[in-house]
Amino acid sequence: TVAEITSEFPAEIPKLKGRRLISSTHRKLLARRPGRDASLEQYCSLYELEDSNQSPDTSSPDTLLLTPILVPGEALPYYHPAVSHLAFRYLQSDPATLRIEVIPLPNTPTDLNARLYRTCLALLDTLDRYGWGALTNYKKRVMHDCLVNREPYQDLYLIMRERHKHLVDTWQEVTDPLKHVCGNGLLTHILTQEGYVGRGIDVRARTSWSHYPQSTQDNLQVHAFDPTSTSSDPYFQPGVFIIGNHADELTPWVPVVSTLYNASGYINIPCCAWTFDAKFERSTTPMFPVPSPNFADTLNLGGEGGSGSSYSMYRIWLASLTLHCGWDIECETLRIPSTRNWAIVGRRKSKTMAADEAQENVREIVKNVMERGIFKARKPEGKDGGH
Repeated sequence: TVAEITSEFPAEIPKLKGRRLISSTHRKLLARRPGRDASLEQYCSLYELEDSNQSPDTSSPDTLLLTPILVPGEALPYYHPAVSHLAFRYLQSDPATLRIEVIPLPNTPTDLNARLYRTCLALLDTLDRYGWGALTNYKKRVMHDCLVNREPYQDLYLIMRERHKHLVDTWQEVTDPLKHVCGNGLLTHILTQEGYVGRGIDVRARTSWSHYPQSTQDNLQVHAFDPTSTSSDPYFQPGVFIIGNHADELTPWVPVVSTLYNASGYINIPCCAWTFDAKFERSTTPMFPVPSPNFADTLNLGGEGGSGSSYSMYRIWLASLTLHCGWDIECETLRIPSTRNWAIVGRRKSKTMAADEAQENVREIVKNVMERGIFKARKPEGKDGGH
């Protein structure tokens, strides 16, 4: 949103007979492919019946008019209909009617097979679905953009996608790059290219590693991390930020290690449901203490939430572990092409648990795992400490 306008409306916003202009939002539309299409600014204006006696705070608009903002000689981007104005109208007839009205640009086809006609039908269908959702109190399954606002996220995403899109065409793995492109060292490569300092570790070198620039290869290490080891690990130093990206059996260890090594924080994206030394079982794996019976409702689990699947219960268990390790809980549903797109983030140490208590909790976890003697760290497949 660029600006909210409630008076002194721009001349580009037309007056409508029998309607009073209430407000207008000046917004900017972001192109999905900024390298091909330009962004576009637009006025979104609301109108009500002219003889309405309602105050601006209680007005009931029945018309939404969309007006693209163009400088003389500038063409509309492809994604925008070829119109100078497009209006959504609610008609109080019997039955009530939703209607789209447009002012096409000169020489724009308007027959039943025209792109403009098909676009208007699609817009009506979308408006009908949104209206039905509002009428039936529809609630989104999950909430996005909880930790980072959508606008700066989209701006940066579009820049990053353009900057690194060539990697899809040179993908070296057998997996589909459109679905699995964040693994196999690519995350380390992107962060390295963007100026971050860190390491990516895996138990085996991936085919794609040797195709990255040397600056990335230097930061990709074959290493079998053992969280129960009594010796220090070269890659987990105080102040490090830990990213557990579908880390399999190391997933529950991420908050433990983050506390143990005094990390600055972490993000954990769980996939397979593992406890410290066995598969997670919803009926037998005990929860760590939680602050309230409604704890699961705060985790943005989506879908069935706390009363549903084993995966939901596993995420609740991970969240209870996060608290037990002395971290405040923040959850985000990532905009990635995966059903395992829920992330738990530790950015702040808990204010209700002393640091000494958190350290004691994680040391007790490590001690119990070692006493059971079940956990075995994977062995590196290749030269340990290199690639």
